[in-house]
Amino acid sequence: MTEKKDSLDVTTLANGLRAGSRAALARAITLVESRRGDHQALARELVQMLLPDTGKAFRVGITGSPGVGKSTTIDVLGTYLIEQGNKVAVLAVDPSSARSGGSILGDKTRMARLSASDNAFIRPSPSSGTLGGVAAKTREAMLLCEAAGFDVVLVETVGIGQSETAVCDMTDFFLALMLPGGGDELQGIKKGLVELADMIAINKADGDNLKRANITAADYRGALHILAPRSEHWHPPVVTYSALAGTGIAELWQKVLDHRKAMNASGDFAARRREQQVKWMWSMLEQRMLARLRSEASVRSKVRKIETEVADGHLTPALAAEQILELLK
Repeated sequence: MTEKKDSLDVTTLANGLRAGSRAALARAITLVESRRGDHQALARELVQMLLPDTGKAFRVGITGSPGVGKSTTIDVLGTYLIEQGNKVAVLAVDPSSARSGGSILGDKTRMARLSASDNAFIRPSPSSGTLGGVAAKTREAMLLCEAAGFDVVLVETVGIGQSETAVCDMTDFFLALMLPGGGDELQGIKKGLVELADMIAINKADGDNLKRANITAADYRGALHILAPRSEHWHPPVVTYSALAGTGIAELWQKVLDHRKAMNASGDFAARRREQQVKWMWSMLEQRMLARLRSEASVRSKVRKIETEVADGHLTPALAAEQILELLK
């Protein structure tokens, strides 16, 4: 494939995305997720080309421990948003298979109603061991979804105890899902997660669980009072809902809208997005540096020699790091 043909393909792909082609969107995300050097170069060109068409969507990160009902919640919430006239994209990051690196959960099977809608796009992606359970290219995939005309982008994280900072650094609203239960469960809460959350939502608030859910919500409200909020213009609310019964979904989304209104009015919304762009730049730089260390044969052999010297106790890790940095000059 010639350079001219590659460039033409990127332009065609960009035009397909702008026209709302789901096939073009799927191909574009596959391109940005590719680890091939030529594909990565084309992906950077594509994202840069589409940058003016991005930035208009709601970006919502959703996290929670396994079993809390993330996929069911997204299925119900996404369906509700489509009924309100929105187009919804879901970037569902699966735990990666240790052997193949591929996704192992298959979120589409757990979002039956949403996946059947023409106004929804669901993309499971392997986390590939990255922090926060967020795929390395989730940011680019999110921008591609925006360029394709989706109004809301929901990013579902693995939620298995990794750093949730990654998803916070790419979304406008960070939603933490919790299960009913007080006492021991509340004592075991991750303080960092609560400090990052823009809202805590207690799922399964139905039937016999309703009373427990309300008690848990009150406990979380009490806990939030002693923590400093991320913004002085927004104090994270705690709500209850039931994904199974479909109750409380409208109220949950209203809180997301209230948050955006408050952040826009204070200027925090634009400030957060600018900060996220800079963090993204540094994240990409780190990835590129590591990729170079692994891809260039001459550099890779020297790194292996340094690794051996460190493992054998002949070289300190600090001095080894300095020597590796010299290789990148």
